[in-house]
Order: sequence, then C-alpha cells, then structure tokens
Amino acid sequence: MEITVTPDVFKLAQVFTISRGSRTEAKVLTARIEKDGIIGWGECVPYARYDETLESVADQVNSLSGDIDRTSLSDMLPPGAARNAVDCALWDLSAKTAKKRVWNLLDLPAPKPEITAYTLSLGMPDAMERQAAENAFRPLLKTKLGGGEEDVARIEAVRRGAPDARIIVDANEGWTPELYQTLAPVLVRLGVQMVEQPLPASQDEALLELERVLPVCADESCHDTASLSHLKGKYDMVNIKLDKTGGLTEALRLRDAALSAGYQVMVGCMVGSSLAMAPATIVAQNAAVTDLDGPLLLAEDRLEPLFFDESGVHGPSVGLWG
Repeated sequence: MEITVTPDVFKLAQVFTISRGSRTEAKVLTARIEKDGIIGWGECVPYARYDETLESVADQVNSLSGDIDRTSLSDMLPPGAARNAVDCALWDLSAKTAKKRVWNLLDLPAPKPEITAYTLSLGMPDAMERQAAENAFRPLLKTKLGGGEEDVARIEAVRRGAPDARIIVDANEGWTPELYQTLAPVLVRLGVQMVEQPLPASQDEALLELERVLPVCADESCHDTASLSHLKGKYDMVNIKLDKTGGLTEALRLRDAALSAGYQVMVGCMVGSSLAMAPATIVAQNAAVTDLDGPLLLAEDRLEPLFFDESGVHGPSVGLWG
C-alpha cells in the first residue's frame, strides 16, 4: 500500500467572502492510496480555524506508512482534514477493489438528489441583494453574516432579491448573546429558518440561557461524536462536515448519534471540489439541511464533477469517487 498526497488549486467563479476574510481560489489536498494496482482517492480542505495548513496536513498524511485500514486510521490521526482525505480514499479503494459502490458496502440505498443550499458571499446589502436576485431561482439560500446591526440590512436585502427562497444564515461565531436576542426575532420575521454558530464555540454556554426563537446549528462547536455531550441544551441542529469528523466513517457515526439524541442534521462542506462533496452526499440523505454547494462556487472542477439540477446535488459517478 502506497499513500501519497498532492496539493490542488481550483479557481473560484467569483471572490468568496466570510467574516474571516476573502478568497479567490480553493486550495485543497488530494490523497491517493494505491494497492495491487488500484488507486483510491479523497480530498480535504485544511482550515486555519483549527490551525491546519496545507503543509501541516500533508505532513500528517505523509506520516502514515504500511497497510492501514479505516479502524487503524482513527488511532493514527485525530479528527480533521488529514484523516478525512485518507478515510475517503480508503472507502474509494475498497469500492474499486470490490467492484461495488460505497453505499453497497455500507448496505445503504443509492443516494438520491438532495436540494442544496447556495451560499451568498458576505458583502454590503446592495451587493448581497444583487447576488440573491441572480440566484433567486434556487430554493435554499445561505447567507454569510458579519456581526452587528448591519446583518439585518443584509437579510432584508437578500429577502428583497429572493422573495420566495428559504433562507438560512451563518454567523461564523460573530455574534454575542445580546446580538442574538436583538437579531433573532427580526430574522424570524424575515423568514430566516436557522442560524449557524452565532456565538464563538468557546463561549457557547450562553446559549443555555437564551430562548432560541431562531433555531441554532452547531458548526465550530461540533466536530465528531464526542462533541455531542457538550451540545445539550444549546443547539437544535448539528452541521456535519467531513473535514471536521475526519472522513465518511465518523460522519456516518455522528449522523446516527445526533439523530438518536434528538438533533436535526445539516451536512455542510468547505469550499472544495466535487471530490470532497462526493462522500458527503451519502451522509446528506434525508438531512434537514444539505449545504454541498462547493462545486457551484468554482470556475473549474474535477474531470467528472457532481451533477446538479433542479432536484439538487446527485450522488457521484463511478468515475469521480466510490
């Protein structure tokens, strides 16, 4: 078994901005595992929020040697981007070796299309209204927020631009408890259905004391199954991202555990290519919210990208993954 990792860069269709900064390209790592002439691959996106860099994650992948499987991998690497790329590559390798699809190996039905959110980049209200109008045909829009009273103006602008769309918002840890109390009722009146991670993960105990009139989804506060015990009474939904869980294996465990604990499930992504989204389409089946729009934000993608239409994001072709 040989494991390699290489960097890849995909240009974005337009500048993408959140409260932590802007980007014009998606920088990812692609892991490949070769065994008996068969190659499986997986993609990850290192995230500076968790002190990950392209170099540090590549070093983690390169530290692996010998024959590994998904069980031993979880002992070798912590949850995060490196384990995600390798775990997904192992699943792809297993499927190709068995000449089956990954969902067959999991005894699951083939993934059906799921309506995905489309993310609007953070900007001034007039710019966000234009973005919303251009994407008003999409049934679900996700709006990045920056913190502060101007967030109301942003959502009012998005609602004007897309009067019929469902709207969810992502505060990226940018609010305070007081700001939630001020903004939440207003956003509910504007038809917003959920807010992701309003408070910093290190300060989310304050959610225990708030009346959550606007449902709250844990993103930075929820990484893997072990995170669930810290979420009780604070959150209504969890956002499962394979770059946080460390791959498909743990993502499926987290989904099942979250549902059993009474949480709704959102399946999200970093800004990456179709290869990164492909395993997540399995996790996203029947999720309350699917947010796998990474390929829609790109100007270029993998050779066999995921297919999107009015039904949503479809499962991967055999030429892409799994």
